[in-house]
Amino acid sequence: MSIGENTSKNTHPKRRSSGRNSQPAAENISTLHSQPSWSDAEGNALLPDDRPVSTVRDSLYDLIPLGPREERLIGTTAFLRLQGVKQLGFVYRVWPGATHTRYEHSLGCYHLTVRALRSLLQRGPQGGLEGVSISSIQTLIVAALLHDIGHYPFSHTIEELGPPIILHEQVGRSLIEQSEIATIIERDYHLSPERVADLIDPPKNKALPLDDELLRHLLSGALDVDKLDYLPRDARACNVPYGGVDVSRLLGSLRIHNDLHAQQRIVVTHKGISPLHSLLHARQEMFDNIYWHHTSRSFQIMLMRAVQDALLCDALRAEQLIGLDDAALLVLLATPAMPDSVRALTRELELRHPHKVLLEVSRAAGRLFQRIEALFWDAGRRRRIEQMLAAELATALEIEIADYELLFDIPRPEKWEMDVWVSFEHPPVGMEPLMTWVEATGLQPDDLARYEQHQRRLRLVTTERLRMLLRNRRDDLLLPLLERLL
Repeated sequence: MSIGENTSKNTHPKRRSSGRNSQPAAENISTLHSQPSWSDAEGNALLPDDRPVSTVRDSLYDLIPLGPREERLIGTTAFLRLQGVKQLGFVYRVWPGATHTRYEHSLGCYHLTVRALRSLLQRGPQGGLEGVSISSIQTLIVAALLHDIGHYPFSHTIEELGPPIILHEQVGRSLIEQSEIATIIERDYHLSPERVADLIDPPKNKALPLDDELLRHLLSGALDVDKLDYLPRDARACNVPYGGVDVSRLLGSLRIHNDLHAQQRIVVTHKGISPLHSLLHARQEMFDNIYWHHTSRSFQIMLMRAVQDALLCDALRAEQLIGLDDAALLVLLATPAMPDSVRALTRELELRHPHKVLLEVSRAAGRLFQRIEALFWDAGRRRRIEQMLAAELATALEIEIADYELLFDIPRPEKWEMDVWVSFEHPPVGMEPLMTWVEATGLQPDDLARYEQHQRRLRLVTTERLRMLLRNRRDDLLLPLLERLL
């Protein structure tokens, strides 16, 4: 299947022999780049914005065009659920405007994917998608639209509990392969639902088709449409001056580079260095000021503990969480069948009564920081330490303390990927036509990682009634107790 208004196989040259895919030449991008649009053999537009049937008015991009197939996908029950899942969880409790949803973000990622693909297609044989299969391009478009389809309520919070909670990418796989979404993918796109899911949840036991592996980096990696959408979108919703990225310039700098071994990779030209640098720093600024804000973090760990307690007493099954939105989860956790701790925490969440910061621990604390940080990977042990801490403090102070009144806030350690290459059409003296990000900019991934290590705080939070009492006993009671229990 070739691209172009004329779909006759005789009009297209044979594909170069690179061993990259098993698809015949007629299924790859042709050299007919003078055409105003690209179509497959059945007349479907390869890029949905070529012949849209409707548009969505978006707060970030104004109009997002939708093709008939995309319109059917976003009308499914699983996709519509995302309208009830806030992109930033409880951040709206601090920044009231941050009520945007995974639905909006998914449409944004899809829109940027189409823009990125159009930019590459218009490059023609020089740095474009020449030779890349049409099915891989369509797979990426569908995957971009569906990449968050499996998200739990309130963003990533619940996933941090670990088993029996499975990752949202794995939940997404089951929805893509087994729901009405699978029917649309097979019937309308003539694609395998498993192939789409593989782009979102890459399998560990098999390699992706090389064209799929190439394009997957537009969806997940150091340079991806996910970050390009959520950083500006989150910043706008919170009305903060962070998250600014020149998206158009960055997308315009994308190229496909062929090396001497017929291998391909997505690179940026030297014009993409500055906007990509902005993207990296925008991400760190958003973590510093928004994503790690102590109040929204407190709400997150209160929810996490409530879900954990409900799971442990069999009042809730992990599979029940799939398909819920934010409001439905809070209703479920407030039912009389739930344990007292779950209902108490849920009531505080609904009334906007967050636990308050009792103790902050920086990396400079050394051993204490490391021991608290280790609890991130063991939710069961973290809960036991919280319970023991509450019990021992209650005994020492001769007061009643519920075992959910002291909670650890341990933000996930972030990954700072810099697997980006920079191309120069006319490299300055001393530089090469193709260089790694580190070689081209002098910036190391460790630079951002070290900054994060100094900015990331681990916290112990508690209820308002206990905060001042326990703060006054920090040095003689709280810290010695933590050292002993950890």
